[in-house]
Amino acid sequence: MSIATATPEAREESRMRRDVWLLFFCQALMNASVVGQVAMSALVGYSLASDKSFATLPMGIQMVATMAASIPAGIVFARLGRRAGFMMGAIASLLGCLTFAAGIWQHSFWLYVAGGLPAGIGFGIAQHYRFAASEVASPAYRPRAISLVMTGGVLAAIFGPELVKHSKDMAPPFLFLGTYLILALLPVACMTLLSIVRLPPAPPRQASPTPVGEIIRRPAFMAAALTGAVAYGTMNLVMTSTPLEMMACGFAVTASATVIQLHAVSMFAPGFVTGRLISRWGARPIVAVGAVLNALCVAVALSGQQFWHFSGALVLLGVGWNFMFVGATTMLGEAHSPAERVRAQTANDFIVFGTVACTAMGSGAVHAGAGWDVLNLLLLPALAVALIVTLWPRRAARPA
Repeated sequence: MSIATATPEAREESRMRRDVWLLFFCQALMNASVVGQVAMSALVGYSLASDKSFATLPMGIQMVATMAASIPAGIVFARLGRRAGFMMGAIASLLGCLTFAAGIWQHSFWLYVAGGLPAGIGFGIAQHYRFAASEVASPAYRPRAISLVMTGGVLAAIFGPELVKHSKDMAPPFLFLGTYLILALLPVACMTLLSIVRLPPAPPRQASPTPVGEIIRRPAFMAAALTGAVAYGTMNLVMTSTPLEMMACGFAVTASATVIQLHAVSMFAPGFVTGRLISRWGARPIVAVGAVLNALCVAVALSGQQFWHFSGALVLLGVGWNFMFVGATTMLGEAHSPAERVRAQTANDFIVFGTVACTAMGSGAVHAGAGWDVLNLLLLPALAVALIVTLWPRRAARPA
């Protein structure tokens, strides 16, 4: 059947799937700069900081900005719509890359740290692509749409570290300066795609909107937000310090970039099937499987310090994060009405990325003060809490 002779329903379905794929590429472009930043940030921070325990501070500041961005992003999305908000996020990401480059150029640790502010705002706004996917998709296609858009990170996982490897020495003697200048082109490409994708308008203003406190107190919301926070926080705690531990073990920058690349691929590649698994088995069993995989990551990380120990641990960590985070995002949809979606999503991301900010800033300090083994063991109590909340009787997690 040609497009011209297709029924209106078939044409709408085709347009909906096209929009989901465009969001997929937007997510890929925005994530590529973040994956590249993960591979570089701790190493650049270590080279610029006089106190080496501050090596992960730039990533920590970026995550603080990601958390802080959730509230103004929610206001913009609610009043101006998704397109305006995503455009602002792309511009912020562009400014972040340029500020990181300036910090390296000036050999200024604090200027480099300042780049985390706009970069974090851009990253925080980009987290809403998964929510936009759920809004443009039909109810039956929604879990797959969320999962598919998040798999845009697969392209980012492949492209980001490769870009780091091949551009790190482009502007000698300034290591990684050329990389940040190239990364600045990615949000520009994202803005081009945003100009053609169909996005939902701003939701109608409620005369008396539901208070955020009421939404947060719902058991369904608490379960989703806590699961998402544990998923992202535990993953980030280990991921951020992995390049530092590998450097201490004598590995080169290219080796740690490869491990981060494998980790990033494992974070997003399962998204091609995670939505189907959730549609068949439900979000909670998939979250539980993800928590078990993250616990296995700890076992592998503590068993040795060869290349395969680091890569194997972070692959398990990536797949576990995907199952837990996609499952938590799906669970969040059960916690609010359509009119409450922006407020619920904003509150959720504030909690999730507040946790991520704490783990990013604390990762370097824990690694420097207590060591790699303690850093990994800290995952286990948090994963246990997530399992308890996820496997709690289903009636306790339904929205009020």
